[in-house]
Amino acid sequence: MSLTGQSGEGKIVLFDDFCGPELPILGTVAVNHASGGYFTIGDFKITGDVVNNDSGVVQLEKASGYIRIIGSAQSDGDGIAVGTDRCFSPLLNGPLVLEARVEMNELTTKNVFVGFCTANADIVLEPFTSVTETLTTTGSVASVGFHFDSTLSVDAVAATAVWHMPYLLATDTTQSSLVIASSQVAVAGESDVLRLEVDPNGAARWYINGVLEQSVGAALAATPGTLVSGMVGVWAKDVAVGIDIDYLLIKANRDWTR
Repeated sequence: MSLTGQSGEGKIVLFDDFCGPELPILGTVAVNHASGGYFTIGDFKITGDVVNNDSGVVQLEKASGYIRIIGSAQSDGDGIAVGTDRCFSPLLNGPLVLEARVEMNELTTKNVFVGFCTANADIVLEPFTSVTETLTTTGSVASVGFHFDSTLSVDAVAATAVWHMPYLLATDTTQSSLVIASSQVAVAGESDVLRLEVDPNGAARWYINGVLEQSVGAALAATPGTLVSGMVGVWAKDVAVGIDIDYLLIKANRDWTR
C-alpha cells in the first residue's frame, strides 16, 4: 500500500439526534425484516431481533429528542443495536471517537454495550456476558467500550449500577469487572454522556460526563485487518428491556492508502 496526495474529504462524521424516524414495535416494517437485510435510521443501521413482536425502536416525547431501543423477551440474549457496519480500522481510520448520551429507563434484566465491536450482524450478538465479577466474550468478538449488566457486581456498596469499561480482544476469554469499574453509577431516569476514543495504535480512553475514567495502552489490536462497528446495543434477559438514546456520534479519519 502507498499513501498519495489527499484530494478529497478526509473526515468521517456520523451523527443522529433521533428526532425523526422510528421502527414501531409490532409494526409491519419489523415483520418484513424476516426476509433479510436491515433498516436504517439517520446515519445508522438497526440490527437485532426486530422480527420479534416486543422489540423495536420507538420515539419518546421528550426534550432534545430520544429514542428507546428495546430488546426482546422471547429468549435470553435477544437484542437490538443502533450503529454502523464493520467499516472502521483503528490503525487506518483512527483516532476513532464514539460519543452517546444514554439513559436507563430501569436497571434490571439487561445487558448494555456502547462502543466499538468486531461483530454487528443482522442478528446482533451481545459482545459479552457477565456474571458477578467476570465478563466473558461471546465467541471471538473483540470489544472496547462501556458496559452495564444487571447481573454484574463490584462490591457491596456499588452493587450492580456501575458503568464498566471493558477492552476484550478476540483472543481473550474473560476480564475482571473489578479492574474496569468506573466511578460513575448509572441511575434510572438520568442521562450519561459516554465518550470513547481509540488511537491508531490501539490505545483508548473512556470519559463519562466529561471525566476521564480510564486510559489503557492497547485496547484493540492495531492491525489493518481489525475492523470494528460503532454501536449502542441492549440485550434482554428473558424480559423485554430498553435503553433511551438522546444522540449518537461517531468520528473517524479516512483511510488514504491505495
